[in-house]
Amino acid sequence: MSTHAAPAPTVLPAAIPAAPAPAPQANAGKALGIGLAGLALTALGLLVPGNASAVAVAWLVGVVFWTAVAIGMLMLVMIHHLTDAGWSVVLRRQFEHGISGFKWLLLLFIPLLVASWLGAGDIVWPWGNLNHVMHGGHTVGHDPLYEKKSALLNLRTFSIVSVAVFAFWIWISARLRKASFAQDLDGDAKWSAMNHGTSASGITLTALTLTAGALCWIMSLEYHWGSTIYGMWFFSDCIRGALSVGLLVQLWLYNRGDLKGILNKKHLHSIGMFMHAFTAFWAYVAFCQYLLIWSADIPEETFWYNLRELNHDGSTNQWWYVGLGLVFFNFLVPFLLLLSYKHKITPAKVAPIAAWILGTVVLDLVYNIVPVLKDAHGDPQPFLSLNLVWIVTAVIGVGGVFAWSYLKSFASTKLIPIRDPRIVECITYHE
Repeated sequence: MSTHAAPAPTVLPAAIPAAPAPAPQANAGKALGIGLAGLALTALGLLVPGNASAVAVAWLVGVVFWTAVAIGMLMLVMIHHLTDAGWSVVLRRQFEHGISGFKWLLLLFIPLLVASWLGAGDIVWPWGNLNHVMHGGHTVGHDPLYEKKSALLNLRTFSIVSVAVFAFWIWISARLRKASFAQDLDGDAKWSAMNHGTSASGITLTALTLTAGALCWIMSLEYHWGSTIYGMWFFSDCIRGALSVGLLVQLWLYNRGDLKGILNKKHLHSIGMFMHAFTAFWAYVAFCQYLLIWSADIPEETFWYNLRELNHDGSTNQWWYVGLGLVFFNFLVPFLLLLSYKHKITPAKVAPIAAWILGTVVLDLVYNIVPVLKDAHGDPQPFLSLNLVWIVTAVIGVGGVFAWSYLKSFASTKLIPIRDPRIVECITYHE
């Protein structure tokens, strides 16, 4: 339905509430309390001798995971506007609340930059310290491959790029939110047209910036290695995380009574189909990356997978089982479960699937990030170690801050976009 042709509805169906049921402020306070407690527990890991890098890497996992969720929400908001979708209007509002969290995610990312600048430099990213000794005895500063990438992989440029991508996400999110919330007040269809235009240019820039984030924050942890489709892999995790969080939030609101008469089985079915499609997309990208590297059999590329399979003495390490687990748990399990129509439309069935996907997206990020922590032999530190404690607390901590940001935004505006030109189409969306 075109945003130009359809005026905002002046008479709303009885099922549409004129005002939100505000999220209790206690919920926002509890979320922030949980978040700060999780971050504090993570920081306590610094008291363990020689544990600074493990804590910093765990912090990176937490920030990157919730940033990925927010990026996915931003992309889905823009896809909604570009396609003039009607069915997803109500879901879009929850994503608009979610993307309010970018400024807090930037704030939580800054400690990693500060630690890199004020510390040894290689607390997270090995290239941050030119005197960092690589496996083989040479230093980063004497590595010819680093010299070729040093224009980007230096703390100054890295910091500028990191802050710049966050600044862009903050700006475009604020622009999309401002127009959407303004439409709640005056019902002018110009706001839909404005967001359509913003999304037309913004979606390409968001794709480029999320790729820059993935390359800088994750892929550069092993700067000898490179993948031309790494941005697509990260994008798939972003969308899957956003859809899963969005579905769980929708069901939470439905159970609270906010979306009674608004959310129906067809909405759940459509969200479930997207989750299913992007589960297959993740598998496609991950398999293509593995297949291309395996078939080329170039040592400069295969070592990344070798690190996640074998120790220096030829024994199988724990990361091999994590990688194998991703094939089954991150792809096969949700893919097969979401084939079922009943699984997609039944809240008691689709909610656990969404939660499962969130867990495996975290595991996927852990698999890509945490093996940068190595022992004296150059082998990745085991998956089942004290590091896992800091990862869990960091994910919960950053998640609490993200939930607090969502709840604060939720309480400040309408429950749904009551004057969006497509709201009636969304409410009457049926099978």
